[in-house]
Amino acid sequence: MQELEHIIGKKPKDLNGVLFLIGVQELGSGTKIYSKEEKQDLMHIGICKVLSLSGYYVLEGLDKDGWPHWKLIKKLPHFDLLEQERLLKMHVLEYFETEYNWSYDPSGNTTEPL
Repeated sequence: MQELEHIIGKKPKDLNGVLFLIGVQELGSGTKIYSKEEKQDLMHIGICKVLSLSGYYVLEGLDKDGWPHWKLIKKLPHFDLLEQERLLKMHVLEYFETEYNWSYDPSGNTTEPL
C-alpha cells in the first residue's frame, strides 16, 4: 500500500477500498450512495479491471444500466491469501501506471505526466 500512497498522495485504508474506487472509476457514475450489493459489484469490477491487464479477464460489454460485465478468459493461479493480495497489489500499481501514466519510484518520488 505504501507504493500506492506515493502514487496517489494518500494511503488507502485497505486494498478493498482501492479496488472499490477503481470500480467506481470504471463504472463512471461519479459520487453517489451505493447499496451493499453494488459496493461488492464495484469491487468485483475493480478486480476484473486490474486483472485484465494480464489477460485474466476481458470486458464483454455493458448492461442496460451501464455496468460493465467481464469474462474470465485465463484461469487464475491457485494462490494462498497472501499471494492473492500480492498479485492484486501488483496489478493495482500497473493499473495506475497504465491508465494514468503514473510511475512508481521506490525512492518515494511519483512521476506524473505534465
